[in-house]
Amino acid sequence: MAPFGPTRRAVLKGTLATGALGLVGLPAFAEPAWKKYAGTTIEANLIKGPRGELLQKYASEFTDLTGIKVESEVIPEQQQRQKAVIELTSGKPSFDVVHLSYHVQKRQFEKAGWLADLTGFMKDPNLTAPDLTVDDFSAGGLKFARNDDGAMHSLPWSVDYFILYYNKELFQKKGLTPPKTFEELAVAAEKLNDPANGIYGFTGRGLRNANMALWTNFFLNYGGEFLDDKGNILTDGPEAVEATKMYQRLMTKSAPPGVAGFNWMESMASLTQGRAAMWIDADGWAPPIEDPNASRVVGKIGYTLVPAGPKGQYSSTYGDGIGIAKTSTKKEAAYLYCQWAVSKTMGARLLQSGGGVPFRNSILSDENVRKGVKTQEWLDAVIGSAKISKLGLPVIVPVAEFRDLVGAALTATLSGADPATELKKAHDQFRPILERSEKT
Repeated sequence: MAPFGPTRRAVLKGTLATGALGLVGLPAFAEPAWKKYAGTTIEANLIKGPRGELLQKYASEFTDLTGIKVESEVIPEQQQRQKAVIELTSGKPSFDVVHLSYHVQKRQFEKAGWLADLTGFMKDPNLTAPDLTVDDFSAGGLKFARNDDGAMHSLPWSVDYFILYYNKELFQKKGLTPPKTFEELAVAAEKLNDPANGIYGFTGRGLRNANMALWTNFFLNYGGEFLDDKGNILTDGPEAVEATKMYQRLMTKSAPPGVAGFNWMESMASLTQGRAAMWIDADGWAPPIEDPNASRVVGKIGYTLVPAGPKGQYSSTYGDGIGIAKTSTKKEAAYLYCQWAVSKTMGARLLQSGGGVPFRNSILSDENVRKGVKTQEWLDAVIGSAKISKLGLPVIVPVAEFRDLVGAALTATLSGADPATELKKAHDQFRPILERSEKT
């Protein structure tokens, strides 16, 4: 397989500005009153990773376009979420713009009323470019961004579908083909597992809370549903138990030592250093995987759909948005920045770098943009995952507590604890928390 094309390092150095994007002939920004807020300085709170770094790298282009200066802070995910909540709760956040994880923060932010309503801005031709329309966002993006009244308090930015990354070289040596089911995946992982030579069949998130993003792929494909029609939590039933047994099997029989402490960073390091044959995680990690300065497996990784379970095949799906603090005194300038962040040009860069998948249909359907993606196998995996996507977490206020409690149960199974016992314990602890938050 040929390298992915623009490496993460290349992206961050800005080569895409005059490379792939120039070739695909993307239209220039359609400009409303871009210069109206020239001289303004706004603060942005971003998550460290290909997306936040992409915005930070190209911020000078936004400044050239608008005259608005951007001071941005790029913070590791968990710390960024904590910082955002602490500052928003204080009523005096240091930032105007915030990068939010819908799957964790949607209901929390809505209930607290922390974000400015962008509905009016979207309808204002003096603030919004003609090509940015509500119906250009996918249905999933709008579901994330809108509240129960249909108002938009953020712009949908990037969707994460979980996919399977696999080392083609290791598979070829064993005469194996990519697994189509979880049972096939587990068998292949055990065949590929070679601890004596420092190679493991599978790697993934074992760290409490973070592990939920991986586990829900098993849960959904074993027939699990998070909530019943009355809003009761359903994560201790037979589907959850069987899903957890498969998670436990993979993570104890075929994963590297210390996997119980792995988040995506450690999991990715296993793959990029050639120590893991397979990894299931979000779709945005192609840039570091294909970066020759950081990866030993450039050109060796395959990208495909998450395998099917006994009750279906779904890709656990998450999403990021970008919004404005309700307390900001620079909302219009901040909105121009948010609009630029989700623009066609920035979305094309995001897709073509393999750093994420824009929520805007016009970007994904643009043949020129798609041609700029150097590895069509990755793009095929993303497009295929969109067709089988399913929300990876329940849309509830105490989602952090949910991730903590069920995540602790999962981590316990990696030390040999019984899945049914641990899930029942987590369920009994979480149920009253959910009832207090949702039914009062």
